[in-house]
Amino acid sequence: MIGWLLSLWFRFSGWKITGRFPHEVPKMVIAVGPHTSGWDVVVGLSARHLIPIDHAYFLGKKELFDGPFGWFFRSLGGTPVDRFSSTGMVQQVAQKFADHDQFRLAMSPEGTRKRVDKLRTGFYYIAKEAGVPILLSGFDFAKKEVVLGPLIYPSADEEADFARILSFFAAVQGKYPEQGLGHLASSPSARQS
Repeated sequence: MIGWLLSLWFRFSGWKITGRFPHEVPKMVIAVGPHTSGWDVVVGLSARHLIPIDHAYFLGKKELFDGPFGWFFRSLGGTPVDRFSSTGMVQQVAQKFADHDQFRLAMSPEGTRKRVDKLRTGFYYIAKEAGVPILLSGFDFAKKEVVLGPLIYPSADEEADFARILSFFAAVQGKYPEQGLGHLASSPSARQS
């Protein structure tokens, strides 16, 4: 029911999807950006329903899933991670990929809606540890497009990989452009661990 309502909102508000989702790839990290607004969640859930993307998840702190609304977060595709575990986040999430035949994880490279001076690298290292590609996906509010970009397979040349990632996101305008990622495309130190 929620997916149907989101689909109606997406279509009637003039949004469209460009590019192709690689359904033949059962496991991937979907790097979604720029993340500048709470509306990104609405656009993302709508696109997930319309494409459709099966076995799609997002990360949430374990405590969200232990409480009375845990069922709600799971129904939206949430999967818990334990922030206090002795096992690092990258290893926890890589194990989730190993435990499933199909697992597509959506993550924001910024990790926040605020303007950032560096990308967080967790999404990249999760993909690398799990041996899965990264699908670049942008929410362009200026064009009202969900842009499905290329698949990037993390390589030994991380600098080149991040240059490609930043180049893709620099061209996508978030709801609040001043909080976007365009300024990072020319920065040699635009990633952090």
